[in-house]
Amino acid sequence: MFIKIPDIALAWDRNMEAPRIRVSIILAVAGLGVVLTTLVFGVLMTNQTVNNTGNVKAMGVSVYSDSGCTQQLSLLQWGTLDPGAKRNYTVYVKNTGNVGVALNLTTSNWNQSAARSYITLAWNREAYALTHQTSVSTVLTLTVSSSISGVQGFSFDIIITGTERT
Repeated sequence: MFIKIPDIALAWDRNMEAPRIRVSIILAVAGLGVVLTTLVFGVLMTNQTVNNTGNVKAMGVSVYSDSGCTQQLSLLQWGTLDPGAKRNYTVYVKNTGNVGVALNLTTSNWNQSAARSYITLAWNREAYALTHQTSVSTVLTLTVSSSISGVQGFSFDIIITGTERT
């Protein structure tokens, strides 16, 4: 028996089983490929979250969470970070003194000292000249290495210093 579809003839007989088997084999192989790909990526990609807080200490300047410099900042909560993550936090540094200062950022008191090998803190205001009674917005950037291991959580002190300019 033949069914005529424009310019295509299909034969319905017992030979149609072979194409069905081929299609089912192709579908099975494709399904197996998806499963294997998922398993390989699951083995190659590990997920480790890192919880953290950072105490903020200011010397010669004050640090605020708002642009009006009314909410003094003493603790940053970076949240949960995955390997390879980069998180920005905007703060406002105000020179409350009577002379101009140069800004400097350091860290100390790492709790889980191994974290220091995998996590870096940077900012966009190193050596910035801040005149007296003025403020500047700055971005702190915390970066977690994609190869971090053995660190479940950590904390450290963020020290922002204003040194008198000469």
